[in-house]
Amino acid sequence: MSVQNPDKALSRKQRLQEKQRRQLAVVDTVDKAEAKVRKAEVEVAMAVTEAVQVFGGVLEASEGLDMPVQTVERFLGLAQDEAAAANSAAEAVAAS
Repeated sequence: MSVQNPDKALSRKQRLQEKQRRQLAVVDTVDKAEAKVRKAEVEVAMAVTEAVQVFGGVLEASEGLDMPVQTVERFLGLAQDEAAAANSAAEAVAAS
């Protein structure tokens, strides 16, 4: 008596379709994770922006947050980009 391998029972087309389905599932998972990371970065950027206002400047916020100045500036830039994108979206909605 021989045991059949389930992959052997599937046609080549079915195996390729299953492989493609798994690949698409992985791509979907990565896309969702990237969206979560982007959202988290924006939230941190907003918090850093608030910290800069509370501490009174980039250097002071850098020291208070124990974060390099370049990182604080990167988050400030991200927050500005996000605000600009939100303004553009609001203007597009208002114009339509």
